[in-house]
Amino acid sequence: MSVAPPRPALLLLAYLAFVSLGLPDGLLGVGWPSISAEFGVPTAAVGLVLTAGTIGYLTSSVLAGFTLARLGVGRLLAGSTLLASLALTGYATAPALTVLICCALVLGLGSGAIDSGLNAYAAGAFGARHMNWMHAFFGLGVAIGPLVMTAMLSTGAGWRWGYAVTAAAQLVLATAFALTVSAWRDRTGGPTSPQRAAPADHTTGAPLDDTTGGPVGHVPGGPVDDAAARAGAPEPAAMRIAETLRLPAVWFGALAFAIYVAIEVSAGLYAFLLLTEGRGLPATVAGLSVSGYWGSLFVGRVVQGLVAERLGTARVLRGSLLGMTAGAVLIALPAPGWVSVAGLVVLGFAAAPVFPLLTLTTAERVGRQHADRVIGVQIGAAGIGAALIPAGLGVLLGDTSVRLLGPVLTVLAVALLVAHAAAARRTAAPAD
Repeated sequence: MSVAPPRPALLLLAYLAFVSLGLPDGLLGVGWPSISAEFGVPTAAVGLVLTAGTIGYLTSSVLAGFTLARLGVGRLLAGSTLLASLALTGYATAPALTVLICCALVLGLGSGAIDSGLNAYAAGAFGARHMNWMHAFFGLGVAIGPLVMTAMLSTGAGWRWGYAVTAAAQLVLATAFALTVSAWRDRTGGPTSPQRAAPADHTTGAPLDDTTGGPVGHVPGGPVDDAAARAGAPEPAAMRIAETLRLPAVWFGALAFAIYVAIEVSAGLYAFLLLTEGRGLPATVAGLSVSGYWGSLFVGRVVQGLVAERLGTARVLRGSLLGMTAGAVLIALPAPGWVSVAGLVVLGFAAAPVFPLLTLTTAERVGRQHADRVIGVQIGAAGIGAALIPAGLGVLLGDTSVRLLGPVLTVLAVALLVAHAAAARRTAAPAD
């Protein structure tokens, strides 16, 4: 039996919540030059903000499973969104970089809980299509962020107002979550029925497909059914963990995730600086261009998700990785500013399906019996890559020239190609 249609009000709130998750990321890239100038700190100091945010995000993501059981999804979302609103208010009023870093930690705590809480709910209530679209709305939020900050800077209001407006939006969203706490208790997404099938596969936790009634992407009678038939047998967990970590594909895959997220974050974070200081574009044009980069990421996820169903994930993934390299090369060329802008759009559109497709093909690289653990390793590596590599790049650009952004992105894109190719070469067949 198919998953019941999600409640429209909850679905809208979930989309808006993922928009709100992306907004602060978009604000920082455009606002950082003004922030660093006001506080008298170098460009590389943004790494401290990113690291603090990542620590908070990873911490709350890990703890979300425990807090969900105690608070429930509705209360967790309301409290976490309120926490994010308070953190953004701290951004808007911070007197020094130290306070900003502390606020970044708090913002990470709120964002990680929102992300984990909504994903846990959506896996059982929304189905595959809405799950994908919900994540696409994160890109929309990051695209709106530069527009908000650019508007504040161009009108002379200043960077603080960009965060103040976003904090107010988060407060409205927190209120909406608080008013709908009871509605979030039903994990089926629709009217409850004792006859309906479980919303997620009990052995893998995967969301069920709207048409087959089985886990997303599985063929009835296929591998997942075989796993379900063996569900009653005990698993040697300690040995399996050791076996998983011995697979080279695990570490090459984790490296691919770290590099990919580093490219995505670094391009959005430093593109404004490159376009203004390195290419001589006006601040307004540069801000719109950064928004275009994030917007292309959103559009790419919507469009290429449909294309992957026809051409196959492997082909789309290879094309996307090559497209990322081409976009990075365009950014690196010592050419007029519009060439760099075009490179950003190409990079964003090409990068759009990489994260979900890398996740989707994990079992192909390491085998089904290792996939769940490896996905966790990959997500952790992505968080580390999002903090450490952009922070190191900030130091490099501050000590040399912002024009090195393009060459560094090109090197990272080539490294991503190599890491993915190495991860795809499975050295041992899985024990199906």
